[in-house]
Amino acid sequence: MGKTSLITGVNGHLGNNLLRYLLDKGETVIGTVRNLNDKTPFKGLDFAPVYVDLNNKASLLKVLQGVDTLYQVAAVFKQWTTNSEKDIYDSNMNSTRNILEAAAESGVRKIVYVSSIAAMGRNTLPVSPDYFNDEKENVYYKSKIDSEKLAWELAEKYKLNMVVVCPSAMIGPYCTHLTPSHNILRMVLNKEVFTDTQFYVNWVNVKDVAEGCYLAAQKGVPGERYGLGTKTAIGITEVVNLAQKMYPKLNIKTPPKMPRWLLHVSAASMEFVSKLNKKEPMLLKSQVRMYFQVRLDMDISKSERHLGYKPTEPEVAIQNALEYLYDNKHIK
Repeated sequence: MGKTSLITGVNGHLGNNLLRYLLDKGETVIGTVRNLNDKTPFKGLDFAPVYVDLNNKASLLKVLQGVDTLYQVAAVFKQWTTNSEKDIYDSNMNSTRNILEAAAESGVRKIVYVSSIAAMGRNTLPVSPDYFNDEKENVYYKSKIDSEKLAWELAEKYKLNMVVVCPSAMIGPYCTHLTPSHNILRMVLNKEVFTDTQFYVNWVNVKDVAEGCYLAAQKGVPGERYGLGTKTAIGITEVVNLAQKMYPKLNIKTPPKMPRWLLHVSAASMEFVSKLNKKEPMLLKSQVRMYFQVRLDMDISKSERHLGYKPTEPEVAIQNALEYLYDNKHIK
């Protein structure tokens, strides 16, 4: 019998691309979702997901029987909810504990745990997988930092063969539910970006991250973490310039720069309004503090050496993602 891989969250952006990558490799794949009724992510695939609730350990133990490699992909990717501590932080912590304890009990041979650039060290740039981020004001960042640290504690406790990958802002195909990363590009195409926040994002093609996950399972050194991003971050104005060249008929204007103090005031106002209307603010104060004029370049040298990771150039990844959004009618 061939080896079986399990991917959690195959309806999500990375999970779905990883699923397609492994199926193309001819692997036997089990993929989990919480909603079996949403079949859109699997259109055109000879594949049926299975139900798993990461908060239900019994369901995890059942699906992990006979699994050789676990790709722990599923996580809450949100910056804000009306109850962020519960919906984001507690959810990511609980799911990490449950899936790794179940993997240990089930005898899973190899684990690829998907963390985030949010957990990578950024005291000195470029961001590095050799250090942890200590920025915990933002609840999503705190959840990714603490959940990965918990994963390492459990891996040591249960002697798990685990590697960690830390993707940056993933963009590209098979994103049936737009992620925050994709939403920025959608706003550019829809002429909804009214100011250049001077945030410099590390964009990466999601297909490269999917391949990086597979390479980590095949070649990754147990106990290591790998950055899966690109060497160079790209600013909002540069993204707008790419969109202008691709779609001149959209008449997208280059947004003016806004100073940090005004961005902070705007974010504070948006957060105040969100407390009243219960809608997600477009900008958070923590984002201004973390991102303003900070170029989130990434050190991917270890991923290149150990895994043979070769990401698409960020400008090309952005162009491909803009084309995907445009062709799939994510514009007004």
